[in-house]
Amino acid sequence: MTRRRVPPPSVEIGEAVSSAPVVGTQVTPADLILLTVEEAAVRLRIGRTSMYRLVAIGAVESVTVGRLRRVPVECLAEYVSQLRSEAGSKLPAA
Repeated sequence: MTRRRVPPPSVEIGEAVSSAPVVGTQVTPADLILLTVEEAAVRLRIGRTSMYRLVAIGAVESVTVGRLRRVPVECLAEYVSQLRSEAGSKLPAA
């Protein structure tokens, strides 16, 4: 059985072309604004279970998209900033 290649549909002059990304294009991690909990764990270099715990207790903010749980990238930076400020407040005064 031979597979036939189907040519892509042609675009007529004056037709609107979608600005949506083409299927199969590469998306780099820097392009993402919402991460899965696992991707967020990788960025923080912690375990998956630890990340789920941080999300569950509200230490790292997350949002739901339909039935999916996602972590906004800026919330990771806020969490790290909070950790740094807490660590700085625990240092003894010089």
